[in-house]
Amino acid sequence: TTDVTLVQFEDRGYRVRLIDHPPAFNREGYYGDADGDYPDNGWRFGLLCRAAIEALLTDERPVDVLHLHDWQAMPAVVLRDCAYQAYPLISRAAVMVTIHNLAYQGWLTRDQAADMLFPDELKQALEPKSVGMLLLREGIERAELVNTVSPGYAQEILRPALGIGLDRALSLLGHRFGGILNGLDMGVWNPATDAALPERYSRVDTTGKAVCRGALLSELGFDPDDAGPVLGMIGRLDPQKGFDLLARAAPDLVAGGARLVVLGSGDPKLIRALRALADKAPASVAVVDAFDRNLARRIYAGADLYLMPSRFEPCGQGQMISMRYGTPPIVHRTGGLADTVVDVDEHPTDGTGFVHNAETAKSLIEACRRAIDCYRRGGREWVALQDRGMAVDWSWEAGPAEQYAASYRRAVSLRRENRPIP
Repeated sequence: TTDVTLVQFEDRGYRVRLIDHPPAFNREGYYGDADGDYPDNGWRFGLLCRAAIEALLTDERPVDVLHLHDWQAMPAVVLRDCAYQAYPLISRAAVMVTIHNLAYQGWLTRDQAADMLFPDELKQALEPKSVGMLLLREGIERAELVNTVSPGYAQEILRPALGIGLDRALSLLGHRFGGILNGLDMGVWNPATDAALPERYSRVDTTGKAVCRGALLSELGFDPDDAGPVLGMIGRLDPQKGFDLLARAAPDLVAGGARLVVLGSGDPKLIRALRALADKAPASVAVVDAFDRNLARRIYAGADLYLMPSRFEPCGQGQMISMRYGTPPIVHRTGGLADTVVDVDEHPTDGTGFVHNAETAKSLIEACRRAIDCYRRGGREWVALQDRGMAVDWSWEAGPAEQYAASYRRAVSLRRENRPIP
């Protein structure tokens, strides 16, 4: 047995429970360190899921749905099927799995799985000759319903190119797999109330955005009186996000009068490449290797255009936030980016940004040039583009919340069809 601490509180009408066990969770990284995943992740997240289920059992109230997110939560469905079959409060529960990024799947060797499950549970979960367990696959195959965070990404990962070995398992789900677009907390992301901004503004009155622009340029050591377009990019420095494409496109963009602001941390190679650009053109390129929430907000507000050239993107919220802040996005036509950004040159009266079709620096440059030309023309065309983006309702209440509620009801129905409740 292992003793854990259960921390419980209420917030905005919801009961929140946190599991605390310092040997498992008091670490520098959530999932790993510079050397890779922690080798005891099976034990760590198995402990988290087992403790959460035990907390539910103390309520003595039947559980309708276990909604599990990504591989870290998949031990819960394995436990439902292999450890808690004799506990109707849990065994009757339907499981809905949400995949936020299929690239992370949670591989455990047999020994690592043995740290997660007791011997009799391991015998049920693994065939004798199995060398290990892929937690995300376990979740996909055992869940009643599976979804990912945009309809576009759901279609993409059914194909081998982006299915990363799980496309067949997802395809076999048929109607039990789909995509639900992420929402945005419209109260948290609101330029009219954002305390991190030097000047607040709204769709009705956008004059404060110019103040935010000037303040951002001054903060970064740029000339605030330079009218050249400012392109911002925020995120985890990873090839998936297309930062390497930006590094290759940057000299062309800078030569055309653009200035680039990059905020993020991650791959050291990408950081070095971007820093080299900043060293060559300090008046045009700023790279901040950090995780800074307030600076991110100032970039969303102060930039003229926002970059998201991701190679693949399950959903993405940066493009939603930038539109909310009146900063049209430039995105790659993939996954949730394609679902949320309408190219203004393809749809002049409905467009909200600029979309490029290929994951190449050339394609990104072409989209940036179109965006910069639109920015420089200004006038009603630019103002209308900003306004359409700011007008979009990205709230959870506008659709995603009810889609999840309907999915819960369907998952319960499927569970009862396949496992009649006494």
